[in-house]
Amino acid sequence: MLIEGLIIVADLDKFEEYVEMHGLDEYKPNDITGTLTSMFYDFAIRWRGVVIYGLDFERGTEEVIIEIPIPSEIDDIVRDLEEIRRTINRLGASITIVVVRDYVVCKPARNRREAYYGTPGRSRAMKILRSIKRRGGNQVYVEV
Repeated sequence: MLIEGLIIVADLDKFEEYVEMHGLDEYKPNDITGTLTSMFYDFAIRWRGVVIYGLDFERGTEEVIIEIPIPSEIDDIVRDLEEIRRTINRLGASITIVVVRDYVVCKPARNRREAYYGTPGRSRAMKILRSIKRRGGNQVYVEV
């Protein structure tokens, strides 16, 4: 069943290059992916969101999709996302976060393809994310 909500898509910018430059193990959490995991986990709990895809405690999180049904405090949600972005920037990396109001399913995806393209809203959010990342990324973009 589809209900109105927010789709939040986040992805670290040029993180493969960052991992290679700093000699990090891509299969283990590091300061950035570990921090991102815990911050988005706390974010999802705080806003009663559903992690659709990407939260990874074993390897660390590089990308995540969260859906929040019928949000009332969009400004507060955006402030929390800006804080996540600032924290990742302080750690030396950058992240692009897209927030789109659309219809949500709020059910974890079975695979990456379903996560990214399982609904028209997710497809639109991913298209926006790719566009922003091509222009340099490192921002929170809101379309509500």
